[in-house]
Amino acid sequence: MLREAPNERDIDALRSFGVVNLDKPPGPSAHQVSAWIRDMVGVEKAAHAGTLDPKVTGCLPVLTGTATRLAPALLEGAKEYVAVLELHASAPTDYESVLAEFEGRLYQKPPRKSAVARRLRVREVYALEALEVSDDRRQILIRIRCESGTYVRKLCHDLGLALGTGAHMGHLRRTATGPFADGDLVSLQDLADALAEWREHEADDWLRAVLAPAERALTHLPSVTIAPSAAREVAEGAPVFAPGVIDAEDAETGALVACYTPNDAVVCLGRLVGDPDAEHGEVVSLERVLV
Repeated sequence: MLREAPNERDIDALRSFGVVNLDKPPGPSAHQVSAWIRDMVGVEKAAHAGTLDPKVTGCLPVLTGTATRLAPALLEGAKEYVAVLELHASAPTDYESVLAEFEGRLYQKPPRKSAVARRLRVREVYALEALEVSDDRRQILIRIRCESGTYVRKLCHDLGLALGTGAHMGHLRRTATGPFADGDLVSLQDLADALAEWREHEADDWLRAVLAPAERALTHLPSVTIAPSAAREVAEGAPVFAPGVIDAEDAETGALVACYTPNDAVVCLGRLVGDPDAEHGEVVSLERVLV
């Protein structure tokens, strides 16, 4: 069954296919806050997109209901963090030029406590800058925009070696992940209050402001618009063929794309494998059917 347009869904549909741009508090794990949101919203499942350690705060999108199937899409996006670089001695006066050397592709090995295999891998740092520095130059507030999977704790350690002082990571806050940023974060209390207002007074404006349609989690991906008839075939497991494509944004072959019906309701995620302007042939191979 195809979904209604995102802005026309009732609250039950929103709860079962929604996303919260959560401001994760320090203390609980990302898994724990996802479980709390699952129970608060009243759905069978909820999943965070991009884990954060218990002490880390900031942007943690949490998908509710069947929107949990969108989680892989958020692994495609960049991450942004603000961290305190705790130096073990005063930084040299040219510390900014040293930081600049860490922009680009880096080799990293996951730390011992990581949940993944400790194999050397490459991650890209798109931007690294100093925002503030303490008077004694032993603390530097840095902003990092990087590829998903970059270990900021390891990056801070390596920065300390390059600066010749040694260093470790102090407080860490994620300020953006994929299409989500810290300009409209929602606290757990905001969500609880909005749900209470809806349940007790049948007022849903606040809840709609804190619980967004799940399509918001896909705005960083190229989009392909397909006909409703093609969408119904996708719902049965068929790939997207050229005759069913109405419009498509430019994307490289192999890129992850989101397919929508003309009313902006998402249908599936898939990989672009053919020319959307062709008259025949497969255009998008399916990865996740979302209807």
